[in-house]
Amino acid sequence: MVRPLDVLFLCNGNSARSILAEALLAELGGSDLRGFSAGAAPAGEVHPMALEVLAAEGLPVAGLRSKSWDEFAAPGAPEVDVVVTLCDQAAAETCPLWPGAPLRAHWSLPDPAKVEGDQAARRQAFRDSYETLHRLIGRLTQTARTARDRETLAAGLAAIGPEADRAGAAHGG
Repeated sequence: MVRPLDVLFLCNGNSARSILAEALLAELGGSDLRGFSAGAAPAGEVHPMALEVLAAEGLPVAGLRSKSWDEFAAPGAPEVDVVVTLCDQAAAETCPLWPGAPLRAHWSLPDPAKVEGDQAARRQAFRDSYETLHRLIGRLTQTARTARDRETLAAGLAAIGPEADRAGAAHGG
């Protein structure tokens, strides 16, 4: 049996976007892909609105936690194949040296936890993040399942991101 492709989603605080991505990949990845999340400076807790959106979508939230990316550079950690940064701050950080030299991608997404305003506006920011990540992770799973080698996977990853997602939506894709 071929082991699943392990994808690590990084955000600085690991409380919102990366948690949403981890849960989404657990749902969409099936047995082919496994999702994990971590942060450079973990918040220590998952944002309640991230959990609320996931639960509203029927996704399991048990076991989701804010954690340091150091866990994935330690001995015995899953062998990460792909690292996706979801915030510009995490992308600018000097990441640990991941065993196996994983492929990297950057999807610059606004932080829904930083949206100000009433509860409805804040809730909508989390919904928007969830929906964007759902589309991007759908493309990631499709790319990973059809890629025959590392180079094809790398090229496919390079074509996935919020900018490509918005361009595709603008053109009916």
